[in-house]
Amino acid sequence: MSKMVTNLEVRFLLALWDLGGADIRKGLVNSRFSGKTAVATAACTSLIEAGAINNSADSRFLTLTERGKVLLASSLAEDKFEFEAQIGAKTANALLKWFRSKAAVNQQSLTNNRQGAAITTYSEFKEMALSSYDRLNSEFNFDRLVPIYRMRRDLGDRVSRTSFNEWLLKMQADGILQLLEGTVEDSAPDKLEDSVMTKVSGLRCYAKRLYT
Repeated sequence: MSKMVTNLEVRFLLALWDLGGADIRKGLVNSRFSGKTAVATAACTSLIEAGAINNSADSRFLTLTERGKVLLASSLAEDKFEFEAQIGAKTANALLKWFRSKAAVNQQSLTNNRQGAAITTYSEFKEMALSSYDRLNSEFNFDRLVPIYRMRRDLGDRVSRTSFNEWLLKMQADGILQLLEGTVEDSAPDKLEDSVMTKVSGLRCYAKRLYT
């Protein structure tokens, strides 16, 4: 786990994610820390400064950023991470919700890879890529910035790497998706490799849907 993320900050990120992740009243998140409002406020301030949370103009509402989601995921996945005190039912249930959401997406990916027919045309790819995008965005609260490596792995062996790259770039050219630069959680080489490299703009790690 990154040294900048404290135990309480992980709990704060988890609470914000559990409450929906976007435009959540600060007081509602703080209510998860009964009797510890001061330390919760300090954790919130630190996370805002780190870019993990966006604060509204009037400082009343909080939104979990992509960086915040990465910090939360990497922290909970860290072998040495442990909660330092009793966390209560709400935090425990939020953890269950988190891990169930991950398990559901992983199972869906396995099902798609095992049962799905090969994708052989751009039209088929476009339909399946948008379905993958929408499902991942919903399950992981990606706020419309879905990691490309997640989409590639979700479609699995149904489409070749070359076709995936070519057709995803065509979806951008057709104004369906915007491919954005950035990095992935933990900067893992395999995740970067499963992103998309463009000739002009370099590596693109995230996809954003441009129409509803």
